[in-house]
Amino acid sequence: MLPGEDCCMVQLLAQTILAPESALVDAAVRASPAAAADLVTQVADAGSLPLALGGGAAVAALSVALIATDPDKRRQKQTKTAGGNEMDAVRNYFNTEGFGRWQKIYGDKDDVSKVQMDIREGHAETVAKVLRMIDADSGIKGKSCCDVGCGTGSLSLPLAQRGAVLTASDISDAMVGETKRKWQQLAVTSSTQPDAVAQPTFEAKDLESVTGSFHTVCCLDVLIHYPQEKADGMIKHLAGLSEKRLILSFAPKTLQYSILKRIGELFPGPSKATRAYLHAEADVEAALQQAGFRVTKKEMTATSFYFSRLFQAERI
Repeated sequence: MLPGEDCCMVQLLAQTILAPESALVDAAVRASPAAAADLVTQVADAGSLPLALGGGAAVAALSVALIATDPDKRRQKQTKTAGGNEMDAVRNYFNTEGFGRWQKIYGDKDDVSKVQMDIREGHAETVAKVLRMIDADSGIKGKSCCDVGCGTGSLSLPLAQRGAVLTASDISDAMVGETKRKWQQLAVTSSTQPDAVAQPTFEAKDLESVTGSFHTVCCLDVLIHYPQEKADGMIKHLAGLSEKRLILSFAPKTLQYSILKRIGELFPGPSKATRAYLHAEADVEAALQQAGFRVTKKEMTATSFYFSRLFQAERI
C-alpha cells in the first residue's frame, strides 16, 4: 500500500489531482482515456482554455502537451528537500501532508471528492481480494504475518481480527501510529475478547529495515513509489522475510496506464509530492522467481483512478 497500504494502490492520475475543490477533478472522473486529450488542453494552460478541441485536434494537443512537459525535472525537485533521497522524501510526505490526505481517503467519512472515493473503493477491493486469498488457503489464525507498508490499517486490522500473529510496519510514524490507535479502539469496542487475538506489533520502519521470519508477508501499494531497480531489491528483501507466502501489489506498466500517468503529471497542484512508478508484470515475476518464489494467483483491480495488479507467490 502507499507506504502503508497506501499508496499500490495505485494512484496514477489521482496522485496529482486530489484537491476536492478542483473543478478539474470532477471532469477527470468523467473523462475516459479516449477523451482525456480535451481535459489536458485546458490543464496544460493552467485552465485558461475551454474544453473545445475534439477528434484529431484533441489527439494532436495531447501529443504536444506530453512532449512539452518535463516530469523528470519536476520529480527531481520533489526529493530536493529530502537531500535527494527518495525514501526520505516518501517518509517525509507520509508523515506530513500525505498522512492527512490518505487518512481521509482510507477513512469512512463522506466528505471526499469523487477521485478520492474512487481510490478508497479500489483499495478496499484489493484488500478484499487479499483476504479472500488468505481465507481460501486455510486462513491465517495462529500464523505469523507481516503487513509491510500498513498505512492506516486497512489490511492489518482484519488480519489481526482473523487471529494472525501480526506485525504491522510502515515507513511513516504517523501512519503506523494511526493503525495502532484504530486497533486499540477496535479492541475496546469489538465483541472479540482481547485475549482471543494476539496483540499486534507495530513498527515504524522502512521496508528494507523490517526483520524477522513470517508465514505470510503482505505489501500492498508500496512499489509505486520506487523504480524497478529499487523494487527488485525490495522484493528480494520481502521474500527473505517470508517462510511460505508473499502477497504484493503494484501499478502495472501497460501502454494505457503509462499514458494516463503522463496525463496526470500535467495537472497542477501540490499533491505531486512523491514519484509514481509503473512496473511490468514480467519484471515483478522475474524478481520473485529469482528470490525463490512462484506466482500462484493473480488479480487485477481497475477503477477510474486506481489500478493495482495483485500477485500471490509461494516459496518454491
